[in-house]
Amino acid sequence: MNDRTALVTGANKGIGHHIARLLAAEGFTVYVGSRDAGRGEAAAAEIGSGARPLVLDVTDAEGIARATARVDRLDVLVNNAGVAVTLDPPAETGLTDLRQTYETNVFGVVAVTNSFLPALRRSARPRIVNISSGTASLSWSTGPNPQFTPGNGYGAAYRSAKAALNALTVFYAQTLGEPFKVNALAPGARATDLNPRARARGGDPEEGARGAVRLALLPEDGPTGGFFSWDGTQVPW
Repeated sequence: MNDRTALVTGANKGIGHHIARLLAAEGFTVYVGSRDAGRGEAAAAEIGSGARPLVLDVTDAEGIARATARVDRLDVLVNNAGVAVTLDPPAETGLTDLRQTYETNVFGVVAVTNSFLPALRRSARPRIVNISSGTASLSWSTGPNPQFTPGNGYGAAYRSAKAALNALTVFYAQTLGEPFKVNALAPGARATDLNPRARARGGDPEEGARGAVRLALLPEDGPTGGFFSWDGTQVPW
């Protein structure tokens, strides 16, 4: 049995699946989080040695409790599960879509993180990686020449939820303290089901996943409470 353990939520496909595969290659026992048992089992089988399927819906409190009971110690938690329900600007965003987005992208992260904290505290080097988005950077979305505008990025629900996730990343880092390392990742536009535009451009999801693994493997003197791009550069809040 591998000594180091990791959990990746939403790991049955996309960036999450690549993160799980890369962590398994690093020698981790990886819990492949998936809402659907069959898809999780298939994803774990594809990864092979070291991968274990774990039924985990981040919006289901009872399901989170059942999943937590299966994990005694955890070294790495990657909060990857996310949704993009709508691309609409705020004036056209319905509250149902907004709530659904926050339920997974914000509340689900808090629920999973808090539930697995006892297991993480049993690790000598606990690491939490929150998969965010460059479109959540308020610095990149404002000023005279914004990098992201409503016309070229995700909608208000997704972007504001990821901005809230960034804030939570800072708060967790500040309150958990050492030896925890808690950071957010902007994986870049990747060819996944979440991002049909990136699918058309062919953005490699494995490249984004490597950024998450880099944060998962941070040394003791590594940063915490930061926001980083897939290539390791710091992203402005």
